[in-house]
Amino acid sequence: LARYSEPHRKYHTLQHLTECLTHFEAVRHLAEQPGEVEIALWFHDGIYDTQRHDNERQSADWARAVLQSHDAAPAAVQRVDELIMATCHSALPVAPDEQLLVDIDLSILGAPPPRFAEYEEQIRQEYAFVPEGLFRQKRGEILRGFLARPAIYSTPHFQTELEARARDNLRQAIAGLN
Repeated sequence: LARYSEPHRKYHTLQHLTECLTHFEAVRHLAEQPGEVEIALWFHDGIYDTQRHDNERQSADWARAVLQSHDAAPAAVQRVDELIMATCHSALPVAPDEQLLVDIDLSILGAPPPRFAEYEEQIRQEYAFVPEGLFRQKRGEILRGFLARPAIYSTPHFQTELEARARDNLRQAIAGLN
């Protein structure tokens, strides 16, 4: 909780964690290993520094150390590590629990428009050190990347619930960056 309350965070905060856990409670029954998915959600943004590119690795290492110190089964430790690393969003998740966790992490893209607008402002605040032109360029690339996917969400639940609104939100945000 202290990590998610760090003053440099504007989006990757307790609000984000709470939103993720709320979504998870609604879809817990879809998880193969619900305890591992929940642990991964707690840790997935535990380490977050906008100036670094290894936040997920650092968060996964922290989760691994905590789980090992509590004698968690090695296979469970490995799965939690893989779940957290899936939140890099560098590749589409394949394993069902990875798909569920990533969909939960990306649920903000399909939030109601006022919350999505707040999220976009929070992201800009986290990256306030980036010059406006460069931010707009890079943010546009990220958002267009999500929009270019055949499906933003991997699970039928999130596709049904959030896909259409996420696409609308992304189009709106991209238009605002141009």
